[in-house]
Amino acid sequence: MNRGVQIHRVSRVEACCRPKDWTWPRQNRAFIEENWARRTAGKPQMFNGRVLLLQDVTFGEDICRNTYFEVDYADFVAWIDKGYPDPDIANGFAMGALRGSDGAYICGVMGAGTTNAGRIYFPAGTPDLSDLRPDGTVDLATSLTRELAEETGLSEDDYRVDDEWIIVQRWPTIALLRTVTLPVTAEEGAAQIRANIAAQEEPELQDVRIIRGAQDIDQATMPLFLQSFFGWAFDQR
Repeated sequence: MNRGVQIHRVSRVEACCRPKDWTWPRQNRAFIEENWARRTAGKPQMFNGRVLLLQDVTFGEDICRNTYFEVDYADFVAWIDKGYPDPDIANGFAMGALRGSDGAYICGVMGAGTTNAGRIYFPAGTPDLSDLRPDGTVDLATSLTRELAEETGLSEDDYRVDDEWIIVQRWPTIALLRTVTLPVTAEEGAAQIRANIAAQEEPELQDVRIIRGAQDIDQATMPLFLQSFFGWAFDQR
């Protein structure tokens, strides 16, 4: 698998879920349990549900195809914290590249009670069983809008979602982005989101950040795939 950064633009994403015998969790059960205890200390909202990890991603003519499998969230977190020891597995998730009508982007700052406290990126989440359809397909488009609603309080009436997908592949991270544009400026959108966060009982975000150009890329708090996306996006202007 190519470990460099690759960015693809496609009009279609197809995703499915297939069984996989992932041996790494069975071989590292003690570490997983200890890691989960450490991770959840003082964070009662974290729970060990089932999520979907990527076992394969391929590209065809104007299409990206993803194959997922089910794992425990604790296994997934331990795999990350251990440094991604299984190179054949990836974290593939849908993400809304939220921006204002002025073209400036809006990222969230993850709250203290979350797994990635203090990290800055667009609203997103690892796909879970709620994204899995009876025919075995994974609905990434709905995953994107759901995460936007949960983290920012924005509904689908508040923005426009582009049809095109931008796939940022920085293995073992595969971010499947769609541009999400508000009818108001980034400043106005940020103010609306802050008001929504303030009204939530257990907000996932503690704040938002506006990204207008390369000077706003925070290398300390933004994941590498997002830094790559912003570098690419600002080069397109």
